Amino acid sequence: MQPGGGIIGGGYGDEAWLTREMDAAGEARVGVGFITWSMAKRPKLLDIALERKPLAVMLSFGEVRPHAQRIKRAGALLICQVQTLGQAKEALANDADILVAQGAEGGGHGISRGTLPFVPAVVDVAPNIPVVAAGGIGDGRGLAAALMLGADGVLVGTRFYASQEAAGLPAAKERIVAATGDRTVRSILFDIARRNVWPAPYTGRVLQNNFSEKWRGRETELLQRQEEEATTYAAARAAGDFDTAAVIAGEVVDLIANVPSAAEVVERMMTGATQLLAGASNKYRITIG
Repeated sequence: MQPGGGIIGGGYGDEAWLTREMDAAGEARVGVGFITWSMAKRPKLLDIALERKPLAVMLSFGEVRPHAQRIKRAGALLICQVQTLGQAKEALANDADILVAQGAEGGGHGISRGTLPFVPAVVDVAPNIPVVAAGGIGDGRGLAAALMLGADGVLVGTRFYASQEAAGLPAAKERIVAATGDRTVRSILFDIARRNVWPAPYTGRVLQNNFSEKWRGRETELLQRQEEEATTYAAARAAGDFDTAAVIAGEVVDLIANVPSAAEVVERMMTGATQLLAGASNKYRITIG
C-alpha cells in the first residue's frame, strides 16, 4: 500500500510563499496546485515547484498543454481539474494522470455542469485513469454517490473549510455553519471587487451577503465604480467583515452543522459511505435462477 500525500494550494502564485511552504514540507509526500493561467504571468512558480520534486502538480482553470510535458518529465503526477468534457479530453491528450471532474455546486470558481451527470460523463471518456468527483460533496452520502457514479475518489473543499485546522477566520466558518445552499450565489461580483475578473464563462460561488445583494444584476455599474468599491472591499477583507467580503463556499453548506477536526470529517465520511455502500449491495442483490 502506498502512503498518501497532500497538495499545497499555490493559487494565483506567490513565489516567496510557495518557496517557504514547500521547503517547510521537507521530505513529506506533497504536491502543489496552481490556477494554471497564473503561471503564464509567473513562470518561475513551476520552476520552484519542480525543483523540489513534488509528488504531483494539479492544474486548474487554464490550458494544460504548455506545462504538461515538463511536469511529466520531472516525475510528478499531472492532476487536471476540469469543468467540461472538452477540457477533460484536452487533459487526456496531454497525458494527465488524474482528472478532477468539478461540478458547479462547489464553492469558488467553475462553470455550469452539475456534478451528478458530469462525473460519469468524464469517467466514460477517461476509462483508463482515476477520476475524482468535486462539487457539492461533504459527507458519506456524497462520497458513496460519487463512487457509484464511477469516480475513484472525491475532492472536498467547503466541508474542510469548516474544520478546526483550516486557516480561515472563525467568523467565516460560523457563516458556513449557519448558511443554507439556497443562500449561495454564482457571480463575478466579488471578482470585480478584487480587481480580478476571470474570463467567461467562469463565475464564482460564494455565500450571499450584503455586498452581493446590493450589486447583484448591477455588474456593469460595479465595473464602472470598481476602484472605489475595490478599496472598500479590500478593507473589509482585512477586517474580516463578511457582510462585504466573500466567504467562498458551495451548496454543501446545508450539510455542515459544526466545525470538527479534519480527521473527524474524514472518519464520518468514510464510515457513512461504507455503511451506505454495504446497504446498497444488500438491498439490490439480484438472484438469477
